[in-house]
Amino acid sequence: MDLDAFDELLTPRGQRALAEAVELVGTDPVAAATRLRRTYDAALTSAALTQAGLRERARAKFGEDARRMYFTPHGLEQSTRTEVAEHRAHRLTQAHPAPPPHEPAALPHGLAAFPHGPGTSPHRPDVPPHGPDTPPHGLDTPPHGPAAPSLGPHTPSRGPGAPPHGPGTPPHGPGTPPHGPAAPSHGPGTPPHGPGTPPHGPDAPPPPGLGIADIPPHRLRVVDACCGIGGDFLALARAGCTVAAVDTDPLTVAVARANAEALGLGDRVTVSVGDAAEVRPEEYDVLFADPARRTGRGRTFDPMAYSPPWPVVLDLISRASRACVKVAPGIPYEFIPAGAEAEWVSYKGEVKEAALWTGQEGAGRRATLLPGGHTLTATGAEAPVGPAGRYVYEPDGAAIRAHLVGEVSEIVNGRLLDPMIAYITGDDPIDTPWAARYEIEDILPFSGKKLRAALRERQVGNVTIKKRGSAVDIERLRADLRLNGEKSATIILTRILDKPSVIICDTSPPA
Repeated sequence: MDLDAFDELLTPRGQRALAEAVELVGTDPVAAATRLRRTYDAALTSAALTQAGLRERARAKFGEDARRMYFTPHGLEQSTRTEVAEHRAHRLTQAHPAPPPHEPAALPHGLAAFPHGPGTSPHRPDVPPHGPDTPPHGLDTPPHGPAAPSLGPHTPSRGPGAPPHGPGTPPHGPGTPPHGPAAPSHGPGTPPHGPGTPPHGPDAPPPPGLGIADIPPHRLRVVDACCGIGGDFLALARAGCTVAAVDTDPLTVAVARANAEALGLGDRVTVSVGDAAEVRPEEYDVLFADPARRTGRGRTFDPMAYSPPWPVVLDLISRASRACVKVAPGIPYEFIPAGAEAEWVSYKGEVKEAALWTGQEGAGRRATLLPGGHTLTATGAEAPVGPAGRYVYEPDGAAIRAHLVGEVSEIVNGRLLDPMIAYITGDDPIDTPWAARYEIEDILPFSGKKLRAALRERQVGNVTIKKRGSAVDIERLRADLRLNGEKSATIILTRILDKPSVIICDTSPPA
């Protein structure tokens, strides 16, 4: 889908095509295309069917909002799910209620607006190795795909319902500015908010010395320097912030702007085409950035290969009063700025992302579990090492990533089975959201033959295999076991005092 096709999708005719395409989701794709082609041309048919399919996929991330939103394939894949975005917005706004909508944030100075709007380590038990055996968890995907060609001033993206512009026709009519008086275009040398206007617009600036936590959310002005399709700025706007959002890709900008309008947030969000490096975070209360983590060769885990590159991100952070930067969960610790808080977020047991927070009193390292909202911060607790008890605990990936295994061990009154591996053992059945608990039935030196005999003796036919600190191929082991019993069990492949071992847990009858 290109920009022209998306623009047509926003017209009344395009909306009818999209509504029909939504009704055809799940049917034979060839038949669906044939049906739509009776009324619409090939480009609109393709755009409508693609968008309908993306909306259906997006429900897992965006819930019912997905029915009204717009997506690109890359944008959907790389976007932040609603619950995670809302968590960040909650932190930024101190959980104050959102006020009535008001004027949108001014665009970043110098940016032209378009009219649319892991488990083991040789050093620590809680540092995940990177590589094919233990890749970073979750969606480490960039906020936008390859940049589309830049649009000139006569090929802007258009708002919902706007007719296509004919050759030579100005997109807004003669003499009409692209955004109206609320969002003027800034020329060279022109202040970003107009001559004599303070950087916070008509609202009076906060008194000197007023901390950002004291500023009501409706007065927090946020610049989203790599907005993608808008998953983050939508949550910020709903929390009461006004947002100036930037992305390099004109199609992505058009989609993001359409999303703000579709969810009734157009008056709080302004989206523009521009380079994050040109953003002036000092003109806003908060900087948010989600640098792209995908190159032409696929996903990258090297911050220097982010877009914008890490030095640019660090420069933006250094100039911001307060900043939140989304990064991959596997970000090397040496890339975390001094004084920043690093937070790892897990959603329903899967690590989704990490974020770096600056400009506020932070915990250094934090893990957060969603949707429950549980938070664990670094206390300096160190886990002892000792013999196996009755239970083995597997810490949540966010706690492992945040080097908080010692803190989890303290919660369950436990100890490590091995000083370099993040499995905790204990004698008490402690319930905690921070770790999954398994009851130990047996511990064996690792041997495929001995393991097969032990499982057959227990009449186990179905196994859940977990591993940490083991090079065993799980699927090959599963095939080699050749089990056919009626019971189920969990087996854990690991090292105990540096010896390859297998723990048999939770043998149970069939459900």
